[in-house]
Amino acid sequence: MLRRTPLFGKKTRITFALPVHQPAGIVSVVGDFNDWSPGHHQLLPRRNGMRTVSVILPPGIHRFRYLATDGMWFDDDSADHIDQHGSLLHL
Repeated sequence: MLRRTPLFGKKTRITFALPVHQPAGIVSVVGDFNDWSPGHHQLLPRRNGMRTVSVILPPGIHRFRYLATDGMWFDDDSADHIDQHGSLLHL
């Protein structure tokens, strides 16, 4: 699940959210905004049963995927578009 919060200066805070135990293990969001670096934006557990991480992004098209424990890659169904290379956000 993605939540978009408009910020001053045309930037947008994107909050990436997943259920705390689905999938099991550590999950991070990797994309063109963090040089596809695993672990740089790790989703952390919250009291509401979700795990989240927020990233501030400039206008444009941004590609990302989630990376879970054991090298499992997956996409976000709430992204603007999904293709064979991952999820896309149009900001």
